[in-house]
Amino acid sequence: MSSTLYYIHDPMCSWCWGYRPVWDALQKKLPASLPVEYVAGGLAPDTDTPMPMDMQSAIQGHWKNIQKKLGTEFNFGFWKTNSPRRSTYNACRAVIAANHQGYQVAMIDAIQRAYYLRALNPSDCDVLIGLAGELHGQGLSIDEKQFSADLFSNETQTELERQIHQARQLTHQGFPSLVLESKGLYQSMKVDYTDDSGTLNEIIKSIK
Repeated sequence: MSSTLYYIHDPMCSWCWGYRPVWDALQKKLPASLPVEYVAGGLAPDTDTPMPMDMQSAIQGHWKNIQKKLGTEFNFGFWKTNSPRRSTYNACRAVIAANHQGYQVAMIDAIQRAYYLRALNPSDCDVLIGLAGELHGQGLSIDEKQFSADLFSNETQTELERQIHQARQLTHQGFPSLVLESKGLYQSMKVDYTDDSGTLNEIIKSIK
């Protein structure tokens, strides 16, 4: 019986960004026979309401905490040059839209770098469409018009709803989370923000 490793995430989750180096290292060491399925859990629903100042301060505090604990780079200029909204569903839709063309991982990377390093706002669809254009400019064969159409399509919305539901069924531990399906059983895997070895050993042991 085959196994699957589910990665439950949100492209605008700051702890997912902090976990990126370990997650990248872990994936390189996973057995080639173990598929990885990304599940966009949807951190914050659509809204046009500006983020209250107390929430902005709280999230900046999360960034500073992650930076202190993990050494993760953040561009705090984001909070000065944008009108933040507590809204990540558009970014999740962008990941799904890019996945229609096989560029899910590339879009996640582009969104994270845009948000945390370039002080761009991935809550805005024009930013997301611009990122697709940049990926095309970097040599990836992503069709920008198709991406834009998919971003706003009913099919993408339906898939987002499916993934949010799936994420809630798989775990209640938040983002990022790892859940291994093996032999019909679902097990939460350890998420260590500084070292991949414990997680890797746990996964290998569970699929034997």
